[in-house]
Amino acid sequence: MRISKEKAAENRDRILKAASRLMRERGISGVGVDALTEAAGMTHGSLYSQFGSKERLVEEAVADAIASKGRELREDATVDDYVSEYLSAEHRDDPGSGCPFAALCCEMRQQSKGARERFTAGVKGMVGWLSSRMDKGTKLKRRDDQALATLSSLVGALVLARAVNDPKLSDDILRAARNGLGG
Repeated sequence: MRISKEKAAENRDRILKAASRLMRERGISGVGVDALTEAAGMTHGSLYSQFGSKERLVEEAVADAIASKGRELREDATVDDYVSEYLSAEHRDDPGSGCPFAALCCEMRQQSKGARERFTAGVKGMVGWLSSRMDKGTKLKRRDDQALATLSSLVGALVLARAVNDPKLSDDILRAARNGLGG
């Protein structure tokens, strides 16, 4: 039975959203096709007809996660606003809807060229967004370097805060990084 183009697009989006969330929660290697199709309420056949392979789904889910987080950025947000929101307990405790850089960075080295290209493009975009909110009196190269350092500190702090099993230490990591970045 054929489905309409609209229904196919809806199914594709449902699979992408489920994959994006699950991969951020469990890691790319921690999510198999069974879990992906179950979370999306779809069949293996529908996943493969939409994406062809798990590798292709990973590429598109990485891009979708980055794009969806990008749409959440407030136009009027400052770097300090972003730092405060990023290094919060709420963000730490909700990886499924959180930053894809922190959730997926440790696995990207083993992913396909396409997934890494999409991840890299997302990092570059975030660096540009941060740089654009820094002191315009500073040369662009210096702002870009500051943006790279800020993003690296944010992602590193969030990864570390999620990794430790001591709640106080986790909170201290977030607080110290937030204070160090001025957020």
